[in-house]
Amino acid sequence: MDYKGYIGKVEIDEEAGILYGEVINIRAVVTFEGSSVDEVQKAFRESVDDYLDFCSTLTTEYPSRMSW
Repeated sequence: MDYKGYIGKVEIDEEAGILYGEVINIRAVVTFEGSSVDEVQKAFRESVDDYLDFCSTLTTEYPSRMSW
């Protein structure tokens, strides 16, 4: 998945019945999960927005995405 230039990788936990993932092109650990494709996509976008909100509160230089 891609949102605002951030890439999310999703995996399936069949036992728990969830989809979960993480943003893979940043150094921070940003995760998300949902029980459907729509839910995990929404959670991914919300996680990226939360990360960006958090970064805006930092007094240091804005963390950049890693290029692949």
